[in-house]
Amino acid sequence: MLDSHAHSDRIAEILEAHRGLEGPLLPILHAVQEAFGHIPEAAIPQIAAALTISKAEVHGVVSFYHDFREKPAGRHVLKLCRAEACQAAFGNSVADRAREKLGIDWHETTPDGAVTLEPVFCLGLCACGPAALVDDKLVGMLTPKKVEKLIDEVLK
Repeated sequence: MLDSHAHSDRIAEILEAHRGLEGPLLPILHAVQEAFGHIPEAAIPQIAAALTISKAEVHGVVSFYHDFREKPAGRHVLKLCRAEACQAAFGNSVADRAREKLGIDWHETTPDGAVTLEPVFCLGLCACGPAALVDDKLVGMLTPKKVEKLIDEVLK
């Protein structure tokens, strides 16, 4: 893990790389998350100062967009589609089973750090719903039993 000085230096590099960019907040936040796996709390005032906006504005953007994390994700990320087409295909029962099997709720990570569960609002597999994204692998036609098997495979 990086110390706070190393965090600050890396964030300064990211800010410099985005200097002069119009509308830089989202690209900066994506770059920070890519560098650290999440948006460290200490990054918010540094970003706000560099962009001459309030810390509340930066925090508001981080908390609004589901792709940004305020804590590191687990070793695997299971994203379940929550869009209407997947819900119409019994996606709620798949989501309920995943949360029950993992023992966590949305945006949480299992205590062992293995899996983070996140909702997404369309994976583009509407005809194959309910759908999921496990790390970088798309999976369609999920059932509660299939999501349970998928979780077992991830936990191996």
